[in-house]
Amino acid sequence: MMKTTAGKSHDQWKAEALTLTWPRELVIDGRQVAAEDSASFPHLSPRDGLALANVPSASVHDLDTAVAAARRAFDDGPWPQYAPRARKELMLRWADLIEEHRDELALMVSLEMGKPIDDAWRIELRAVLATYRWYAELADKQLDETSPVGPDDLALITREPVGVIGVVTPWNFPLTLSAWKIAPALAVGCTVVHKPSDLSSLSALRIAELAIEAGIPRGVLNVVPGSGSVLGRHLGMHDQVDALAFTGSTAVGRAYLEYSAASNLKRTWLELGGKSPNIILPDAPDLETAISTAAWGIFFNSGQMCTAPSRLIVHRDVADEVTAGIVARASEYRPGDPLDPATGMGPLASQSRIVEVEAHVRRALEDGAESLIGGSVFESTTLPGAGSYFEPTIFAGVSPDSRLAQEEVFGPVLAIVTVDSDDEAIRVANNSDYGLAAGLWTADLSKAHRLSRRLRAGTVWVNCYEEGDLTVPFGGYKLSGNGRDKSVHALEKYTELKTTFIHL
Repeated sequence: MMKTTAGKSHDQWKAEALTLTWPRELVIDGRQVAAEDSASFPHLSPRDGLALANVPSASVHDLDTAVAAARRAFDDGPWPQYAPRARKELMLRWADLIEEHRDELALMVSLEMGKPIDDAWRIELRAVLATYRWYAELADKQLDETSPVGPDDLALITREPVGVIGVVTPWNFPLTLSAWKIAPALAVGCTVVHKPSDLSSLSALRIAELAIEAGIPRGVLNVVPGSGSVLGRHLGMHDQVDALAFTGSTAVGRAYLEYSAASNLKRTWLELGGKSPNIILPDAPDLETAISTAAWGIFFNSGQMCTAPSRLIVHRDVADEVTAGIVARASEYRPGDPLDPATGMGPLASQSRIVEVEAHVRRALEDGAESLIGGSVFESTTLPGAGSYFEPTIFAGVSPDSRLAQEEVFGPVLAIVTVDSDDEAIRVANNSDYGLAAGLWTADLSKAHRLSRRLRAGTVWVNCYEEGDLTVPFGGYKLSGNGRDKSVHALEKYTELKTTFIHL
């Protein structure tokens, strides 16, 4: 068993990477099983471009088997019938195993998608552990209701689990975003079929193996990596799947709504893209903090976040100071080996991401934006190989209607837009098809309340960015999706409300 301590050196992490044992089988019906015809696909690490392992690739038949297992586990198995405290105890045991394997899982995430090891261990795995434990503890604290309908009747209002949940998740926070969906679903008694991203399937399989070890009953959690276009569509169209929770692109989210309409009208929750504005006004309480937070927000995780503050909307009175400050800060995010604990920004998740980010940079230049720094693939003799590294990139003079200001880049690319008033800042911020998050920097409490109410976003951060807690919901407006992850509200969405009248 690997030690669960941080503080390891670059050389120690590299040595442990050589000893990792990668999952080789699907997880279906509480067992590790080979994919049909032993199909697999190679996973190339963005760290160095080398193959990590062959990922088992589920077929449509494998997916049907997984759905059937989840259906049996829900209809006939013990999980929905367990006392909530029994589900809690098993989920807490599972979380304890995840913590025992924290180093191993952080290393898998870092190698799979390039997240710096310190971020994987300290941020990703901490969030995963907190999520499973929080929802486990919440499982036996949900109470039903009665309604005073009259002296001769009793009305019970109860919540029951929805059923079989399809979960489709991306690679940027692979274990956290899956935990946000799987944990509340399991806590209320649902069963799950999880289709992880091709770029983060191995860590998802390892988490499921630990669920088996923890004693989670057969069929409750099934993990089936494979083709997104084939398996994702089949899961979305499956009549035996009662609901589907998806995080990913807006285009694929639209497709899942179409699949729902064409099949059994399964409820479908979508957490989609974003082009989040971050507004810095002249009365920001601490301009240095606003600048450093803006830089961290866009370059953390190499900008591969749906909430990344990719539109920096700055009042003209402080635009020069803010722009100079954030360009200076960009040098702190020099791309480096994700296995080095000192690395602040790792590679993009794949070579295809490099191609897409380069295309956005090209279009920004075509539209007349001023390149201040970066904009190219990052190369250095200190890097471990042919990885997917990209420079921190900043553009100024960006038109609010330009493609760079409107399209999600999902990379370390910042668009600076200058405005002349608070009202213009809000207009520019809301001039987007997305509405996931927004930032606002002002020392005026009254103004903070007034302006935050006008921002069309699911989360507004005032004088901070990317703050979060499991007690508060997360989700977006407009093309950023529907439904909410996290909080009690997320727990409730995996339940059906039932009214039962009893004549006395």
